[in-house]
Amino acid sequence: MRIISGQHKGRRITAPKKLPVRPTTDMAKEGLFNILNNNFHFNKLDVLELFAGSGNISYEFASRGAESVTSIDENIDCIKFIKKTSLELDLDITPIKSDVFKYLERAPIKADIIFADPPYNFTDDQFKKIAELVFEKGLLKEDGVLIIEHSKHSKLDNFENFDVDRRYGNSVFSFFRLV
Repeated sequence: MRIISGQHKGRRITAPKKLPVRPTTDMAKEGLFNILNNNFHFNKLDVLELFAGSGNISYEFASRGAESVTSIDENIDCIKFIKKTSLELDLDITPIKSDVFKYLERAPIKADIIFADPPYNFTDDQFKKIAELVFEKGLLKEDGVLIIEHSKHSKLDNFENFDVDRRYGNSVFSFFRLV
């Protein structure tokens, strides 16, 4: 994986093979950030990445100057890798080891962007629970967005607060906003 833009543009990051991750492809990530670039000023963003895995999305936001980036994953090796990489690159990322659903129940922050990249084999109910918790707990700031990455085989367009989705190969980004 590589960082597409910002202070570390072009930097390649190789996650250890033992990590249980499926990093967002560069093509999909570039498409996502093209959309976000037209709607947000990165240096003013508070970002929460759920199911952070290798930290791929967190590095991209931090490289682009996000105000704060918090990465949540339940795998300790993923958290250690994010911490090590963010220190090496001097990126301000706060990695937290936690079950995502438990974290959302008690999340102490509000974010401009919440990005969730759960396993592609999640059930509709599991995907829906992410969106429900984000909106029930008021975790988005005004004009904030929840983005859930999922496979093209999952359909999230019938969930409350769904706005739009964008497809990149096998990956789909579903955007949710307060309406």
